[in-house]
Amino acid sequence: MSSASAAIPQPGRTKAFLRLVMIEHSVFALPFAYIASLTAMFELDKNIHWGLLLLVTICMVGLRTFAMAANRIIDREIDARNPRTAHRELVTGAVSVKSAWTGALIALVVFLGAAALLNPLCLALAPIAVIPMVVYPYGKRFTNFPQAILGLAQAMGPIGAWIAITGEWSWTAVILGLAVGIWIGGFDLIYACQDVETDREVGVKSVPARFGIPAAIWGARVCHTLTTALFVWYALVTDAGTFFWVGLVIVAGAFLYEHSIVKPHDLSRLNRAFFQVNGFIGIALFVCALLDLLVRGLTV
Repeated sequence: MSSASAAIPQPGRTKAFLRLVMIEHSVFALPFAYIASLTAMFELDKNIHWGLLLLVTICMVGLRTFAMAANRIIDREIDARNPRTAHRELVTGAVSVKSAWTGALIALVVFLGAAALLNPLCLALAPIAVIPMVVYPYGKRFTNFPQAILGLAQAMGPIGAWIAITGEWSWTAVILGLAVGIWIGGFDLIYACQDVETDREVGVKSVPARFGIPAAIWGARVCHTLTTALFVWYALVTDAGTFFWVGLVIVAGAFLYEHSIVKPHDLSRLNRAFFQVNGFIGIALFVCALLDLLVRGLTV
């Protein structure tokens, strides 16, 4: 290959990096950032501010991309020792460590730049949002509860989105953020169950590795019960209307379904619970929340 052709960006590398950071998993966090943003706009002046919404999207995707890339880089040796993750791009060489760091740092700059364009409080708090993203992959090395760190990281999305719109701290957003963080921490408890044996051999710490799969499944059930309660609290605080409450009924039903198909002795449908059900939960509640806000007077 000539030096000239080597200098041309290769589409395959970009696709490999997007696979590395699992860009499609933004569906878990983005809907709740939009719920927070649109609710804040409704309370502010009942108008959708598309420019701000775009910046919120850039912030969310940028920070999540950085977090996933950093996670994969830090965990690459652990991933290589786990048959389930041995095919990941940093293990196989489809993406080099240098390329992954480059992509991560570009995503971080994009996140900080978008935060700076939003308001001073967003920029001031932006570095704080980065901390749990980096601590989380190390968490499984020093605590049996790394999902708690993941939950904290995910809780910052709705809180940051609300601040992006208003420029002010909001305890209402904290309720939604806690709901999202506990929800994601809960389904990550389920997801970690498939790696119990490998984690114990490698020395990776987690709830299922330390306390067993039944304890992790019950922990997830408690988390999702708390999530539902927090969603109800958020609905009451924001005076949500009928559509939002319908969304909560759908979410509660999805939780019941999720926990009906994942049993301590049967993890065969774990991926369906993790990817399909939880992806559906975010999208369904966002659609219902948007309809509710539009009916109540939010102007497009």
